[in-house]
Formats: sequence, C-alpha cells, structure tokens
Amino acid sequence: MAVLGAGTMGAGIAVTVARAGYSVLLADVSQEKAQAGVRAAEVFLSESVRRGKLDSSQWQAISAHVRPCVEIAAMRDASIVIEAIPEDLDLKVHTLRTVEDVCADDVLFHTNTSTLPVTAIAGRMRRPGNVVGTHYCNPAPLMSLVEVAPARQTNAVALERTEDFLRSLGKQPVVLKDTPGLLTNFLLVPFENDCVRALEAGWGTVEEIDLAVTAGVGFPMGAFRLLDIVGLDVHRAVSLSLYRQLRDPRFAPPPLIERMVAAGELGRKAGRGFYRYDVGVAE
Repeated sequence: MAVLGAGTMGAGIAVTVARAGYSVLLADVSQEKAQAGVRAAEVFLSESVRRGKLDSSQWQAISAHVRPCVEIAAMRDASIVIEAIPEDLDLKVHTLRTVEDVCADDVLFHTNTSTLPVTAIAGRMRRPGNVVGTHYCNPAPLMSLVEVAPARQTNAVALERTEDFLRSLGKQPVVLKDTPGLLTNFLLVPFENDCVRALEAGWGTVEEIDLAVTAGVGFPMGAFRLLDIVGLDVHRAVSLSLYRQLRDPRFAPPPLIERMVAAGELGRKAGRGFYRYDVGVAE
C-alpha cells in the first residue's frame, strides 16, 4: 500500500494499515517529512506498548511494515493508494495523476477528503472508476468508522474491493453519498465551532467546556482535545471548505481559530493549542 501525505492523518492511516499486516510506503514531498511521519507512527506504537495494548515484538513487526518514500516510481507495485494530503482539489488531482502514471490499471485510489467532491477528483483521473472516497475518522488508528463515498464514476468492483479492504483493517465502513462533509464532519465541525464560540463568549474555560462535552453530552473526548489532535490549521481548512460550499455561518471558523493559527498554536503537533503539551496544562 502507499499513503500519500505523512502528516497527522497520513501517519495514522499508515499505522492502521501496517497493523493489519500490509506493507506501507508513507510518502511526502521530502525525505524529512516522510521520515517525520514514520517517527510519528513509531511514537504512537510505542505509546501503545506503554499502555499494554501491544508487546514489544508486535511493535517491531508493525514498525517494520512502514517505510518512508519520496520517489513516485517506488509506488508502482501498490495495489491501493491512499491520499491524505491538504484539502486542495488541484493539489490532490495533480498528486494522484502523477502516481496513476506509474501504477497498474487496477490500482485503487482512495481519497481521505471529507469536504471536496470525490466525483470532481475522479473526473480528472484517467481511470475514474477506480477512485473512492475513504474518510478515516481521527485519530485513524483508534476510531473504527470509515466513511466511504463512491464518486458517480466509481465502479462496483472498486467499491466492493474498498469495503473488503477496510474490513481487513478491522474498520467499520459506512457507504454515504458524495456530499460536503459527508456525515461526521457535517455534524462535528459546526459543533466544534460552537464550542470555540462559547469559549470566546466566556461561557466556560477550556477544561470546563471539555468536561461538559464528555461528562454531560457523553462524547469520549472533549472538543478542544480533539481539535488539538486534528490540528487547528486542518480544522480551519475543513471549516472554510464546507462554509464556501454550504454558506452556513456555523461552518465558518471563529476568530479565535484564525488568531491561534496565525500564532502557530496548531495543537499537539506544535506543542501548544488549546492545551500546552510541554507541561500538560490547559490554557
């Protein structure tokens, strides 16, 4: 398998695929970025060992399945290419078309987008029937659901192979229409933005609102913890994409998100977001 994009989501997908026994090329534009993604995968696995969810031999076996990659030609034998790069239609299409040039005719192309039309991506590929949207919920190694969005051009064989592959990862695929946000982000993004607006309005602190979300609403994780995992820059991009398509003001990123992104307070990957990860204290 090949995973395009070694950021938070790409590294998480690579762990998920490798854990099922598949060999994974984790690709990015530079060796430094690809190696950083591999290190992130190793950190997740080492934390799993610390928590008793894996033993050291399993950690080593899974880690050995993930290799950094920067050469397009190295992906020629991949049977599935999973794209997890930024939410930019032209960038996604250009990257996928470049990989398509070196792959076999029956390779599947999975796009992790949840905001861009899968049909628009497929429409610019040479083999549009092989393109399927597969949106992994974040964090990918922990969440069981994967939203599957076939394009209008997706053929039945590609969809069946996709569902079989996801089940082999231990995931629960749910097939949805190719619509903005699919289902989870259509529901989740405005909720997260509302939590940020509640913070801006002084209704509670970061910790208090997260406690209300977990202990009151019953979510497994507070909104601010989740935003820090996803990355505030990623959340901003997703919010803007959905707002432009739906014109619903609840999807527009709140001013606090804009200021935090401008300050580089992107969440866990930056060491600071709504929480500080160098000392573990909420801001």
